[in-house]
Amino acid sequence: RHATFSEIAELYTSRLMTMFALRFVLGFVSVYLYRIGYSLEFIVLFLASYFLLKAIFAWPAAKIAAKHGPKHGLFYASVISAVGTGTLVFVEVYGITVLIVWGVLQAFAGSLNNLCHLVNFSKVKGVGHAGKELGYMNIIEKIASGLSPVIGGIVASLFGPAFAIVLSAVIFLFSAVPLFRTAEQTKLDQQLTISKFPWRATWRDFRAQAASGVDIFASGHAWILFITISVFAQDGSEIYAKIGFLSSLGLFIAFVSSYVYGQLIDKKQGLLLLKVSVVLNSFVHLLRPTITSILGVALLNSANDVATTGHTMAYTRGKFDTADRLGFRIIYLYISEVTGNLGSTLAAVFLWFLLVYIGG
Repeated sequence: RHATFSEIAELYTSRLMTMFALRFVLGFVSVYLYRIGYSLEFIVLFLASYFLLKAIFAWPAAKIAAKHGPKHGLFYASVISAVGTGTLVFVEVYGITVLIVWGVLQAFAGSLNNLCHLVNFSKVKGVGHAGKELGYMNIIEKIASGLSPVIGGIVASLFGPAFAIVLSAVIFLFSAVPLFRTAEQTKLDQQLTISKFPWRATWRDFRAQAASGVDIFASGHAWILFITISVFAQDGSEIYAKIGFLSSLGLFIAFVSSYVYGQLIDKKQGLLLLKVSVVLNSFVHLLRPTITSILGVALLNSANDVATTGHTMAYTRGKFDTADRLGFRIIYLYISEVTGNLGSTLAAVFLWFLLVYIGG
């Protein structure tokens, strides 16, 4: 162990607030743009650009983590996210200009936040029970991911999306505060180099990360857009609350599965968990086009939570083990961030191609 339990708790607290703020708005941004008149083709192409920018911004994010430390990087990301999120309030007035500003700022902040969180957590985790700590972290993220869409959806339905956006920006500002009760755990002013990186030993990891990026886009933005136009096509402003509620249904299941999966990983069953979860998630994706009812959405979301939690936790534990072993922690996690976002970019571009040349 490289840190005290209180430092792990600080990381949990910060992650909870960050994910809450992020899911608070991202859960309905695509729906919001669609409802104010943007076409599906434009929204999907915009999302492709957003994920591509995240891949590009991963390098400056890595430089910040190496020079100033991941905690400072998380603080910078929170401030940038707050500013970027606040600009969305003006999207109906200034249109594409605001979307570009938000996309650039949020892409940089998102990449910086993800990379610094992984660097920090991989450094301070307890080696002997990293699976359990990953389980707790996943529970924290599920609390945020489960509660924030329904709360954000209710707020957006009652007071309008603009109010929810401002509230999200405020939460972002406070999300990094818990981290600075203790010092940075990583060495500062590090020099990053890729010249001696062991590509032969890691290329399979990055291939898997790219596939995970495809899953993130398909399970997130693409799925929300699909149910918006197929299941909730006739709904008014209450659509935000409905989508938020359905996104939160798998919360209890995610709690239980995160804890159980953490125990399995610590008992050296991570590879089996990874394989089973990937197969289950593949079946979930195959069923998505057949869903036409609210009940179907609820059941599929719950199954997706079980499957995604399993392969994400198992893969992340393996990723942390590799980062510890290689001696290229920041570079390894930087390349993972790039390949994951490139996977999401390719998935979005493919969907755009289908919409343009085949039709939605």
